Amino acid sequence: MIIGGGLAAIVACAWVYLLHTKSSMAGMAGMPGMAGMNTPGMNMPGMVMPDLEKWGMGTAALVFVMWTVMMVAMMVPSATPMMLAFVTVNERRWAAARPLVPVGFFLLGYLAVWTGYSAAATIAQWGLHQAALLSSAMATTSTGLNGGLLIAAGVFQWTPLKRACLKGCRSPLSFLMGEWREGIGGAFVMGLRHGSYCVGCCWVLMALLFVVGVMNLFWVGVMALFMIGEKIMAKGELLGRLAGVALVIGGVVVIARHW
Repeated sequence: MIIGGGLAAIVACAWVYLLHTKSSMAGMAGMPGMAGMNTPGMNMPGMVMPDLEKWGMGTAALVFVMWTVMMVAMMVPSATPMMLAFVTVNERRWAAARPLVPVGFFLLGYLAVWTGYSAAATIAQWGLHQAALLSSAMATTSTGLNGGLLIAAGVFQWTPLKRACLKGCRSPLSFLMGEWREGIGGAFVMGLRHGSYCVGCCWVLMALLFVVGVMNLFWVGVMALFMIGEKIMAKGELLGRLAGVALVIGGVVVIARHW
């Protein structure tokens, strides 16, 4: 109960941050003459906003924080079954008078991998901004790129890499039995390995945030629920494949409508 409550609190804090950031950005955009001028000296009270019109290291750092918190909000719920399985294994070890392995360091390892993904996403967003391919909603303005990302995400849902990574995410006890390591360092490494499975499973889907808008929290929530369903539903793999077909069709439609 303590571990589950702690994970719920982490996710709740992440969502509160995202909602506050979203509302602050909407407030800035609605101020007369303030659109595109989100400089630190012009922020909403209590919120430091990135200047998305003029990128620099400060803006990149703030966008990186935004991506990192978003990954926590989206991915910790889908990793909760693995965390609880980790606790179950620890309880059995305690009953057998064997040393406990701290679950907190497993979580840190898991989030470290997604933090790395957040850094890559920040660099990608910076590059899209430099190429003038991002709207004020942080969505790509290129129809070809949007369609291509949708098709790529759909095709990826049917690849062997996707199946292998999803299998690692869908079988918590099998993963722990095969990957178990002792001590704090072992817990961190297990978290890194599980995080690698999750990134391998979901990285292309996460890139679709550039299609719908990076701070479109409705789609952030939908994608988070979809990834939970893929990992815990009995027909999760089938769900992912059907979604892949829908994404490919959607990408073809987007490109066809442009032409």
